[in-house]
Amino acid sequence: MAKFMDVHHGMSGITAEQLKEAHAADLRIEGEEGVSFEHAWADPDSGTVYCLSEAPSKEAVQRVHTRSGHPADEIHPVPLSV
Repeated sequence: MAKFMDVHHGMSGITAEQLKEAHAADLRIEGEEGVSFEHAWADPDSGTVYCLSEAPSKEAVQRVHTRSGHPADEIHPVPLSV
């Protein structure tokens, strides 16, 4: 499976609890799309949230995020890592 980094904008002021809740919402349904969300990060000042996942496609990642109420603004494949 491929890795993807997705980005959400417009989440200024997000708290650690809100990030945890949004991530948990994704985890509850990720298996239905064959996605595995690995980690999420947030910058409350800029309102940017990042999520790292393994998935069959970026469309599968977007379907999970959309269904859980926070569609991604950008989804980038991450083909190389060290």
